[in-house]
Amino acid sequence: MAKSSTAHQERLQRSRERAASLEAIRNPARETVPADLDRLIHERIRLGIVSALAVNRSLTFNELKALLKTTDGNLSVHARKLEEAAYIVCTKSFDGRLPKTEYRLTPAGRRALERYLNHMEALIRATREG
Repeated sequence: MAKSSTAHQERLQRSRERAASLEAIRNPARETVPADLDRLIHERIRLGIVSALAVNRSLTFNELKALLKTTDGNLSVHARKLEEAAYIVCTKSFDGRLPKTEYRLTPAGRRALERYLNHMEALIRATREG
């Protein structure tokens, strides 16, 4: 009986510690880790766009398409969503007679990426410690 009670107490303690870790993620001392994951950035293609633009001053549509190995339509849809959220800026111009679409990360986009990365790092820490 004592063994069963001790095992039960240990399970309860581990459960409380996991709950505390999750609470630390939801309500951290620093406000750089949001309670919820930014679903807009979390999607693979959009995360790729934002990440690529974070390390490059700007990238053209064709450069992003090749880098992310995606289709024109897929890239257009995801880029538009990021543009609507003001995470990226799209500039259209001509290079001679050829149309050129270029993307840049906005300060709001950079902040959103930083928050997302901080959140993911906190999740990884909590998982490793748990």
